[in-house]
Amino acid sequence: MTKKSLLIITFILSVVSIFIGVSDINIINMGTEEIEVLMISRLPRLISILVAGVGMSISGVIMQQISNNKFISPTTAATVDSAKLGVLFSIIIFSSANIFQKMILSFIFSVVGTFMFMTILKKIKIKNVIFIPLVGIMLGNVIGSITDFFAYKYNLRQSMGAFLQGNFSTVLKGNYEILYLSIPLMIIAFSYVHKFTLAGMGEEMSVSLGLNYKRVTNIGVIIVALISSLVVITVGSIPFVGLIIPNIVSIWKGDNLKTNMPIVALLGGSFVLACDIISRLIIAPYEVPIDLTVGVIGAVIFLYLIFRRNK
Repeated sequence: MTKKSLLIITFILSVVSIFIGVSDINIINMGTEEIEVLMISRLPRLISILVAGVGMSISGVIMQQISNNKFISPTTAATVDSAKLGVLFSIIIFSSANIFQKMILSFIFSVVGTFMFMTILKKIKIKNVIFIPLVGIMLGNVIGSITDFFAYKYNLRQSMGAFLQGNFSTVLKGNYEILYLSIPLMIIAFSYVHKFTLAGMGEEMSVSLGLNYKRVTNIGVIIVALISSLVVITVGSIPFVGLIIPNIVSIWKGDNLKTNMPIVALLGGSFVLACDIISRLIIAPYEVPIDLTVGVIGAVIFLYLIFRRNK
């Protein structure tokens, strides 16, 4: 499968996504109401799905390179859990927090959480490919427990659960545009692809090749934290995307990051889009939250990757 075929698949899934919903859209004879549904709901939803899928996939690639571990991603390195804690504190500190206040605190907490994981990673002597992500998951669960504690204490558990549940049904024109901020971050990630590849060789090797390892690692963490924060505050948590997509591309195309990055982006967007279509069809006219659909499919793929690695 080439980039061209992935583009065709993404286009087909995008067309299908636009025409799925309670309100039917007749593209030949569109009325005012149908145009409003298309512009206010369907197109914003499609754009947010693609941007979130591409962003989380690229974040996964960056995390795997700077940690030198194929099973590290924003969801297994405490990044997403820290972003959730930041959103909670923004609501507690600012009683009527706007989306920018949520984004800033979410970003700060996700950066701190990711750097905390990277610090623990350096101190661990056992560099087992499975053990390291388990440490990240445990750290994420600790942070998640702190989030739950304060959410219960301030009677925000229900609102936090609804806010952070991965769901594209609430995406409408005017409440998702902040997600566009992740596009320049993706462009920066593409421009640093060669440096991230060198960073993946390890600190000693990359430094000997003239790379400023700490600066590149810090830039990678900031990009991942910002993208994760933007996705969390816009559509909620989407698990496994940053973990399984880079691994699938690596198995399929090898480890040439310069060649793989565009494929990872396209496959990530297509995967989330396909999962969203399944979520909207499985109990139509209602829909299943995207984090549930991606979680089930992603868990099966993740287990396959683990067993394949052990073999």
